[in-house]
Amino acid sequence: MKQLGKILFKYRSYTPLPFVFCMILFMEPTFYSIMTGICVVLLGEAIRVWSVGYAGSETRTTTGVGGSNLVTQGPYSIIRNPLYWGNIMIYSGFGIMSNALFPYLLIFAFVYFVFQYYLIIINEEEYLRQAYKEEFSEYCKLVKRFLPTAKPLPDSIKSNLVFDLKEGIKSEKRSLQAVTIVSIIILIKFIFL
Repeated sequence: MKQLGKILFKYRSYTPLPFVFCMILFMEPTFYSIMTGICVVLLGEAIRVWSVGYAGSETRTTTGVGGSNLVTQGPYSIIRNPLYWGNIMIYSGFGIMSNALFPYLLIFAFVYFVFQYYLIIINEEEYLRQAYKEEFSEYCKLVKRFLPTAKPLPDSIKSNLVFDLKEGIKSEKRSLQAVTIVSIIILIKFIFL
């Protein structure tokens, strides 16, 4: 499983492609599916920009897990893996927008991506446990891997990073392009076909 997690980490930008192709092939968007789905997509992208505004562009690496900081601020003080939840929301939003094989494709994709990210997270947490030892252990006790929490973090494990919206948007350039392209494809299908 650990090796599979490493492979999925390396190719995580490409694993959504089969779902996108299937979605495009079978989409039947409606006004309501588009409006509902775009709200979910935008919320997912906002979470990603907020997350990357703290974590920086190192989140884009595919060479292996790592990080120069243990980020515990912003969305990371609520859930340990906000970027992945942002991704899952974006994928789910597109599933809703496209109305493709609804709800079966959406459910299958949701389960697949939760499984994929779980395997990736196991590898990332192994690195963080070795690099940040007690600080990461304390962080794990206070902030859950998948479920949001509202407990304030003690100063001893706060990362003291500054949120940088400009860096967050700059780092999200590829994601924003993908969101725009897929949204346009769904809108073209709805309007013209």
